[in-house]
Amino acid sequence: QGQLVESGGGLVQPGGSLRLSCATSRSIFSLYDMGWYRQAPGKQRELVASVSSSGSINYEDSVKGRFTISRDNGKSTVYLQMNSLKPEDTAVYYCNAHLQISWNIKDYWGQGTQVTVSS
Repeated sequence: QGQLVESGGGLVQPGGSLRLSCATSRSIFSLYDMGWYRQAPGKQRELVASVSSSGSINYEDSVKGRFTISRDNGKSTVYLQMNSLKPEDTAVYYCNAHLQISWNIKDYWGQGTQVTVSS
């Protein structure tokens, strides 16, 4: 617990922007792939964006061109810049740190931060 600390959620109007932050320890940040998931009411948790420890980035199709994930190695922090927000982006957003070595898998999760897009 407490390995990933999230911040930055809130209420924003459609078309607005928010930036989520997820801070962790240097030991986790240097080894783990980092990602942002979201879960809307009644829906399964889905991967929104990820950045590997080597810097490879992937986005879920619905956020491409609107969201940007980035890593700050000096601060051991991963960010999710969300622009042109839509009501369907409303969800609890979770930071994830993932490490897989052979068959060994380790995941850490943040506490979640609410993002609400509404007029």
